Amino acid sequence: MKRLIFLLAFALTAGPAVAERIKDIANIDGIRANQLVGYGVVVGLDNTGDTSPLTAQGLSNLMGNLGLTPGQNVSSKNAASVMVTATLPAFAKPGQSLDVTVSALGGAKSLRGGTLLMTPLKGADGQIYAMAQGSLMVGGAGASAGGSSAQINHLSAGRVPAGATVERAVNTRVGQGDFVHLELKEADFTTANRVTEAIERGFGKGVALALDGRLIQVKAPADPGQRVAFLSRLENLSLNPGTPTPRVIINPRTGSIVMNQLVTVEQCAIAHGNLSVTITTEPQVSQPNPLAGGQTVTTQKADVQVKNEKGELVVLPAAASLNEVVKALNAIGATPQDLLAILQAMKASGALKAELEVI
Repeated sequence: MKRLIFLLAFALTAGPAVAERIKDIANIDGIRANQLVGYGVVVGLDNTGDTSPLTAQGLSNLMGNLGLTPGQNVSSKNAASVMVTATLPAFAKPGQSLDVTVSALGGAKSLRGGTLLMTPLKGADGQIYAMAQGSLMVGGAGASAGGSSAQINHLSAGRVPAGATVERAVNTRVGQGDFVHLELKEADFTTANRVTEAIERGFGKGVALALDGRLIQVKAPADPGQRVAFLSRLENLSLNPGTPTPRVIINPRTGSIVMNQLVTVEQCAIAHGNLSVTITTEPQVSQPNPLAGGQTVTTQKADVQVKNEKGELVVLPAAASLNEVVKALNAIGATPQDLLAILQAMKASGALKAELEVI
């Protein structure tokens, strides 16, 4: 495990800063994707659907729309209620195809082999922007018999490639009036100033103005044809962005630790020890003699052992590079889960020179 931490962090070591394009570090204001969602029914399942009231109601409504008059309760384990989601990209036009994700809503065991029936996809404003339908592609597989089962990957969700057709376009304006606005993906005054300088080198003085650490106002041609060519040149301008913030990302659920190349540590001393508790239970059975008329008595005998491993005081030297930081942390002899607490303590003491972010 310790070697894995070293290899992971060493692989993230970056060299000198290189030039990046404006399109890699900023977005144009107003150009964005929109989320779509809808309720649908998947049919054609191999007895792996659900019989929930929601599915019965969905089937009844569907049959009513098709001119059929079903009974009060329509139940079939070959059908399942699902939620369908998709992303409508900027500038999407009617007739364009979208990929959709289908997720089981009820207690369906598997959506493998199913077909999604026509499902309207709505935006946040309640309007229908796309219609989805098609055969599902499920990456998992499973089988069960005689009370035993085996499953690989997830069976309750799948995708329909190009399964939705855009029916309504979202009006997207590239800037308002004489200006367009660039929004940096990460707010930073140094990067905002360098973006402004790069734009003025490419188009002349007075074209760009940094309004704050994230928003940059750029004067653009009013003619739509010229504005598209202008933005094409603009987003491909290169610059050296500001130095990123030293940061350590910690995921307590998985024990993952990732840090960038700017993390440094000051000299400090760390004591690390482990306390483990082991409980072993052994059944004790008292069996009476034959014809004695007694009863068999079963009791439990528990054996509790507490083991405390002594932690040695380890002195970590000051480290200026990611390679040295990783070597110093590995010298403690701690597992990734232990390092979660150690790094937080180092941050609290001021020895870790980085922002600590827990996700």
